[in-house]
Amino acid sequence: MSCRKQAVGTAAALIILLSATGASALLALFRYEDQAQRHCPDDVVVWLDFKKSKYYLRNQKLYGGGSAGSYVCLKEARRGYYRRSLLGLR
Repeated sequence: MSCRKQAVGTAAALIILLSATGASALLALFRYEDQAQRHCPDDVVVWLDFKKSKYYLRNQKLYGGGSAGSYVCLKEARRGYYRRSLLGLR
C-alpha cells in the first residue's frame, strides 16, 4: 500500500472515529507536535486520546503516547467536548 493511500485511509478512520464519539466540531489532527503548533501558533498543543475522550498537556506522563491519539490545538479539543485528564501531572 502506498504512503498516500495509507494516509488517506488513516484520515478517514479518524473522521469516522470522531463522528462515532459524538464530537460536534471537526478537529484538525496532526501526527507530529510541530505540525499542530504551526496550525495554531497562539494556542497550546495537547495530545488527544480518542478512546478515553481526554486530552493531555505536555507536562503529563501520557502526552504523546499511544496509537489511538493525535496532536491537536487545545481550543479545538475543548470545542469537541474532550476533557482534560488530571492523571499523570508532574
